[in-house]
Amino acid sequence: MISSKENALERKIAAFIPAESPCHALMLALLADRELHEMQEHANTVSIRRLGYNDHGPVHMRQVAYNAIRMLSLLRDAGIKTNIEAEGAGSYDDSLCAVFLAAFLHDLGMTIGRDGHEHLSCSLALPIIDRTLAGVVPDDLHRRVVIRATALEGIVGHMGSQRIHSLEAGVILVADGCDMTKGRARIPMSLNTTPRIGDIHKYSANSIEKVDIHAGAEKPILIDVAMSGDVGFFQIEEVLIPKIDSSPAKPHVELYAGVVDQPRKRYL
Repeated sequence: MISSKENALERKIAAFIPAESPCHALMLALLADRELHEMQEHANTVSIRRLGYNDHGPVHMRQVAYNAIRMLSLLRDAGIKTNIEAEGAGSYDDSLCAVFLAAFLHDLGMTIGRDGHEHLSCSLALPIIDRTLAGVVPDDLHRRVVIRATALEGIVGHMGSQRIHSLEAGVILVADGCDMTKGRARIPMSLNTTPRIGDIHKYSANSIEKVDIHAGAEKPILIDVAMSGDVGFFQIEEVLIPKIDSSPAKPHVELYAGVVDQPRKRYL
Protein backbone atom coordinates (compact mmCIF):
# COMPACT_ATOMS: atom_id res chain seq x y z
CA MET A 1 0.00 0.00 0.00
CA ILE A 2 1.23 3.49 -0.87
CA SER A 3 1.72 5.66 2.23
CA SER A 4 0.49 9.22 2.65
CA LYS A 5 4.11 10.43 2.57
CA GLU A 6 4.66 8.69 -0.76
CA ASN A 7 1.47 10.19 -2.18
CA ALA A 8 2.42 13.68 -1.03
CA LEU A 9 5.88 13.41 -2.57
CA GLU A 10 4.46 12.08 -5.84
CA ARG A 11 2.24 15.16 -6.08
CA LYS A 12 5.21 17.45 -5.43
CA ILE A 13 7.27 15.68 -8.08
CA ALA A 14 4.46 15.87 -10.65
CA ALA A 15 4.26 19.65 -10.18
CA PHE A 16 7.74 19.99 -11.74
CA ILE A 17 7.18 17.59 -14.64
CA PRO A 18 5.13 18.97 -17.57
CA ALA A 19 2.18 16.71 -18.35
CA GLU A 20 3.11 16.59 -22.04
CA SER A 21 6.76 15.63 -21.46
CA PRO A 22 8.17 12.10 -21.90
CA CYS A 23 9.23 12.22 -18.26
CA HIS A 24 5.59 12.42 -17.19
CA ALA A 25 4.84 9.15 -18.97
CA LEU A 26 8.02 7.67 -17.51
CA MET A 27 7.02 8.76 -14.01
CA LEU A 28 3.57 7.17 -14.36
CA ALA A 29 5.11 3.93 -15.62
CA LEU A 30 7.52 3.71 -12.69
CA LEU A 31 4.84 4.54 -10.14
CA ALA A 32 2.68 1.74 -11.56
CA ASP A 33 5.53 -0.82 -11.58
CA ARG A 34 4.63 -3.35 -8.87
CA GLU A 35 7.99 -5.12 -8.95
CA LEU A 36 9.81 -1.83 -8.47
CA HIS A 37 7.63 -0.91 -5.50
CA GLU A 38 8.31 -4.30 -3.89
CA MET A 39 12.04 -3.76 -4.42
CA GLN A 40 11.89 -0.32 -2.81
CA GLU A 41 9.98 -1.72 0.16
CA HIS A 42 12.44 -4.57 0.63
CA ALA A 43 15.38 -2.16 0.39
CA ASN A 44 13.89 -0.38 3.37
CA THR A 45 13.40 -3.61 5.31
CA VAL A 46 17.01 -4.64 4.78
CA SER A 47 18.32 -1.16 5.55
CA ILE A 48 16.37 -0.56 8.75
CA ARG A 49 15.63 -3.96 10.27
CA ARG A 50 18.61 -6.04 9.13
CA LEU A 51 21.38 -3.45 9.02
CA GLY A 52 20.17 -0.74 11.41
CA TYR A 53 20.49 2.09 8.89
CA ASN A 54 17.99 4.82 8.09
CA ASP A 55 15.28 4.93 5.40
CA HIS A 56 16.45 3.73 1.99
CA GLY A 57 13.01 2.81 0.67
CA PRO A 58 10.10 4.29 -1.30
CA VAL A 59 9.83 7.52 0.72
CA HIS A 60 13.57 8.20 0.50
CA MET A 61 13.75 7.51 -3.22
CA ARG A 62 10.76 9.78 -3.85
CA GLN A 63 12.30 12.51 -1.70
CA VAL A 64 15.56 12.30 -3.64
CA ALA A 65 13.60 12.41 -6.90
CA TYR A 66 11.82 15.57 -5.75
CA ASN A 67 15.07 17.18 -4.58
CA ALA A 68 16.81 16.36 -7.85
CA ILE A 69 14.03 17.55 -10.14
CA ARG A 70 13.66 20.73 -8.08
CA MET A 71 17.40 21.42 -8.49
CA LEU A 72 17.32 20.63 -12.20
CA SER A 73 14.46 23.09 -12.71
CA LEU A 74 16.36 25.80 -10.81
CA LEU A 75 19.39 25.25 -13.04
CA ARG A 76 17.22 25.49 -16.12
CA ASP A 77 15.60 28.70 -14.85
CA ALA A 78 19.11 30.15 -14.45
CA GLY A 79 20.03 29.26 -18.03
CA ILE A 80 22.41 26.44 -17.07
CA LYS A 81 22.45 23.67 -19.66
CA THR A 82 22.71 20.04 -18.67
CA ASN A 83 25.48 17.91 -20.14
CA ILE A 84 23.07 16.13 -22.46
CA GLU A 85 22.01 19.53 -23.83
CA ALA A 86 25.47 21.11 -23.94
CA GLU A 87 27.00 18.13 -25.73
CA GLY A 88 24.24 17.99 -28.32
CA ALA A 89 23.24 14.49 -27.24
CA GLY A 90 19.64 15.38 -26.47
CA SER A 91 17.22 17.74 -24.78
CA TYR A 92 16.33 18.96 -21.31
CA ASP A 93 13.50 16.41 -21.34
CA ASP A 94 16.08 13.66 -21.77
CA SER A 95 18.03 14.98 -18.79
CA LEU A 96 14.82 15.11 -16.78
CA CYS A 97 14.12 11.46 -17.61
CA ALA A 98 17.66 10.42 -16.67
CA VAL A 99 17.57 12.29 -13.36
CA PHE A 100 14.18 10.88 -12.42
CA LEU A 101 15.27 7.34 -13.23
CA ALA A 102 18.50 7.67 -11.26
CA ALA A 103 16.79 9.16 -8.22
CA PHE A 104 13.94 6.66 -8.22
CA LEU A 105 16.20 3.61 -8.57
CA HIS A 106 19.45 4.62 -6.87
CA ASP A 107 19.09 2.55 -3.69
CA LEU A 108 17.69 -0.71 -5.10
CA GLY A 109 21.02 -2.35 -4.22
CA MET A 110 20.09 -2.02 -0.55
CA THR A 111 17.89 -5.08 -1.10
CA ILE A 112 21.18 -7.01 -1.07
CA GLY A 113 23.38 -5.04 1.31
CA ARG A 114 25.14 -1.78 2.05
CA ASP A 115 28.65 -2.45 0.73
CA GLY A 116 28.89 -1.47 -2.92
CA HIS A 117 25.14 -1.01 -3.11
CA GLU A 118 25.50 1.71 -5.75
CA HIS A 119 26.95 -0.88 -8.14
CA LEU A 120 24.32 -3.44 -7.18
CA SER A 121 21.68 -0.78 -7.81
CA CYS A 122 22.90 -0.38 -11.39
CA SER A 123 22.51 -4.10 -12.04
CA LEU A 124 19.03 -4.20 -10.55
CA ALA A 125 17.93 -0.95 -12.21
CA LEU A 126 19.07 -1.80 -15.74
CA PRO A 127 16.15 -4.05 -16.76
CA ILE A 128 13.69 -1.58 -15.25
CA ILE A 129 15.27 1.30 -17.15
CA ASP A 130 15.24 -0.66 -20.40
CA ARG A 131 11.63 -1.78 -20.21
CA THR A 132 10.40 1.64 -19.08
CA LEU A 133 12.23 3.55 -21.81
CA ALA A 134 11.06 1.03 -24.40
CA GLY A 135 7.52 2.05 -23.54
CA VAL A 136 8.16 5.80 -23.35
CA VAL A 137 10.46 6.35 -26.38
CA PRO A 138 10.05 3.12 -28.37
CA ASP A 139 11.16 4.54 -31.72
CA ASP A 140 14.32 6.39 -30.69
CA LEU A 141 17.27 4.15 -29.85
CA HIS A 142 19.65 7.11 -29.50
CA ARG A 143 17.52 8.73 -26.80
CA ARG A 144 17.17 5.47 -24.91
CA VAL A 145 20.94 4.93 -24.94
CA VAL A 146 21.72 8.48 -23.75
CA ILE A 147 19.08 8.51 -21.03
CA ARG A 148 20.08 5.06 -19.78
CA ALA A 149 23.79 5.90 -19.62
CA THR A 150 23.18 9.16 -17.78
CA ALA A 151 20.79 7.52 -15.32
CA LEU A 152 23.31 4.79 -14.56
CA GLU A 153 26.03 7.39 -13.99
CA GLY A 154 23.74 9.07 -11.46
CA ILE A 155 23.08 5.78 -9.69
CA VAL A 156 26.68 4.58 -9.50
CA GLY A 157 27.88 8.03 -8.43
CA HIS A 158 25.39 8.78 -5.68
CA MET A 159 27.73 7.73 -2.85
CA GLY A 160 30.58 9.94 -4.02
CA SER A 161 32.87 6.90 -4.16
CA GLN A 162 33.19 7.01 -7.95
CA ARG A 163 34.02 10.15 -9.88
CA ILE A 164 31.17 11.50 -11.99
CA HIS A 165 31.26 14.09 -14.74
CA SER A 166 27.75 15.11 -15.79
CA LEU A 167 25.64 17.80 -14.18
CA GLU A 168 22.75 15.33 -14.17
CA ALA A 169 24.67 12.83 -12.04
CA GLY A 170 25.96 15.65 -9.86
CA VAL A 171 22.41 16.70 -9.07
CA ILE A 172 21.62 13.16 -7.86
CA LEU A 173 24.62 13.21 -5.52
CA VAL A 174 23.52 16.46 -3.88
CA ALA A 175 19.82 15.53 -3.85
CA ASP A 176 20.61 12.32 -2.00
CA GLY A 177 22.68 14.20 0.56
CA CYS A 178 19.82 16.62 1.19
CA ASP A 179 17.49 13.88 2.46
CA MET A 180 18.64 14.04 6.06
CA THR A 181 15.69 15.30 8.11
CA LYS A 182 14.74 13.68 11.41
CA GLY A 183 11.85 11.77 9.82
CA ARG A 184 14.35 9.61 7.96
CA ALA A 185 16.00 8.57 11.24
CA ARG A 186 12.82 8.13 13.29
CA ILE A 187 12.33 4.36 12.83
CA PRO A 188 16.00 3.39 13.32
CA MET A 189 16.05 5.53 16.48
CA SER A 190 13.04 3.66 17.91
CA LEU A 191 14.26 0.17 16.92
CA ASN A 192 17.92 0.47 17.89
CA THR A 193 18.33 1.82 21.42
CA THR A 194 21.55 0.00 22.36
CA PRO A 195 24.52 2.38 22.06
CA ARG A 196 27.04 1.51 19.35
CA ILE A 197 29.81 3.13 17.34
CA GLY A 198 28.34 5.24 14.55
CA ASP A 199 25.32 6.46 16.52
CA ILE A 200 26.36 10.04 15.77
CA HIS A 201 24.85 9.58 12.31
CA LYS A 202 21.34 8.84 13.57
CA TYR A 203 21.46 11.36 16.43
CA SER A 204 22.72 14.14 14.17
CA ALA A 205 20.11 13.30 11.53
CA ASN A 206 17.42 13.35 14.22
CA SER A 207 18.26 17.01 14.90
CA ILE A 208 17.66 18.14 11.30
CA GLU A 209 14.26 19.83 11.23
CA LYS A 210 14.01 20.98 7.64
CA VAL A 211 15.93 21.20 4.37
CA ASP A 212 14.75 23.87 1.93
CA ILE A 213 15.84 24.00 -1.71
CA HIS A 214 15.13 27.17 -3.65
CA ALA A 215 16.72 29.80 -5.89
CA GLY A 216 19.75 31.53 -4.42
CA ALA A 217 20.69 35.19 -4.57
CA GLU A 218 24.12 34.45 -6.06
CA LYS A 219 23.78 30.94 -7.48
CA PRO A 220 20.92 28.96 -9.02
CA ILE A 221 20.48 26.56 -6.08
CA LEU A 222 20.30 27.50 -2.40
CA ILE A 223 20.16 24.75 0.22
CA ASP A 224 19.05 25.94 3.66
CA VAL A 225 19.22 23.48 6.57
CA ALA A 226 17.47 24.15 9.90
CA MET A 227 18.33 22.04 12.95
CA SER A 228 17.24 21.78 16.58
CA GLY A 229 20.76 21.41 17.97
CA ASP A 230 24.43 21.80 17.12
CA VAL A 231 24.84 18.04 16.62
CA GLY A 232 23.16 18.57 13.25
CA PHE A 233 26.31 20.25 11.95
CA PHE A 234 27.83 16.76 11.79
CA GLN A 235 25.34 15.91 9.03
CA ILE A 236 26.29 19.05 7.13
CA GLU A 237 30.05 18.72 7.45
CA GLU A 238 30.48 14.93 7.27
CA VAL A 239 27.64 13.89 4.94
CA LEU A 240 26.30 16.72 2.78
CA ILE A 241 29.41 18.80 2.10
CA PRO A 242 31.55 15.83 0.95
CA LYS A 243 28.79 14.97 -1.53
CA ILE A 244 28.60 18.54 -2.80
CA ASP A 245 32.40 18.67 -3.06
CA SER A 246 32.32 15.58 -5.30
CA SER A 247 29.51 16.92 -7.47
CA PRO A 248 29.79 18.70 -10.84
CA ALA A 249 26.85 20.77 -9.58
CA LYS A 250 28.97 22.36 -6.81
CA PRO A 251 29.65 25.66 -8.68
CA HIS A 252 25.90 26.28 -8.78
CA VAL A 253 25.13 25.69 -5.07
CA GLU A 254 24.87 27.96 -2.03
CA LEU A 255 24.67 26.21 1.35
CA TYR A 256 23.44 27.66 4.64
CA ALA A 257 22.82 25.84 7.92
CA GLY A 258 21.98 26.74 11.48
CA VAL A 259 20.03 26.07 14.64
CA VAL A 260 16.43 27.28 14.55
CA ASP A 261 16.12 30.94 15.68
CA GLN A 262 19.89 31.45 15.47
CA PRO A 263 21.94 33.03 12.66
CA ARG A 264 22.75 30.71 9.77
CA LYS A 265 26.32 29.72 8.89
CA ARG A 266 27.24 29.96 5.23
CA TYR A 267 29.32 27.05 3.97
CA LEU A 268 29.22 27.70 0.22
